[in-house]
Amino acid sequence: MIKNVKKIINLLKNKKLTLSVAESCTGGMLSQTITSVSGASKVFKFGITTYSNQSKIRYLKVSSKLIRKFGAVSEQCCHSMICGLSKISKAKINVAVTGIAGPSGGSKLKPVGLVYIGIKKGNKISVNKYLFKNQDRKKIRVSSVKKSLELIKGFT
Repeated sequence: MIKNVKKIINLLKNKKLTLSVAESCTGGMLSQTITSVSGASKVFKFGITTYSNQSKIRYLKVSSKLIRKFGAVSEQCCHSMICGLSKISKAKINVAVTGIAGPSGGSKLKPVGLVYIGIKKGNKISVNKYLFKNQDRKKIRVSSVKKSLELIKGFT
C-alpha cells in the first residue's frame, strides 16, 4: 500500500494539488497511511476524525436533522461531510469516509461492512457505496483506506 501512497503523493505534488480527509469508521487510518510516507506534508493539509455524530455536526456542519433522517452511515451524510470538510480545509481534493466497521452496529438495511466514501475536487463530488462482506473490523477499515486511495488516485 505504501508504494501506491508514494505514487499518489507524487501525482498530487506534480499537479500542485492538496488533500484533506474526514474520517469516521477508519478512525484516522487514512491520515496515518498518507502521513507515513515522507513528503506527504507537501500535499496533505489535514485529517479530522469525526467518529461521533456530535463531532460531524460540530466540526463538519452536518445537519442533525440529516443524521436523524438518513443516519451517519448514508450517502447524504458522506456528501455533507465532504462539503463541510472542503469549507474548512480549502484543499483541492477532499475525502470523507463513514461506515460500519463492526463487529456490532449493523442491521439488515445497513450491515456491517457498509461504507460510503466520498471525494470532492473543485465542484465535482462523487459518493461511492461499498459493502465489504465477510471481513472483520480491521479488514473493513483497511479495505476502506485502500478504496479511498484508489479514488484519490483517480481524481488526480
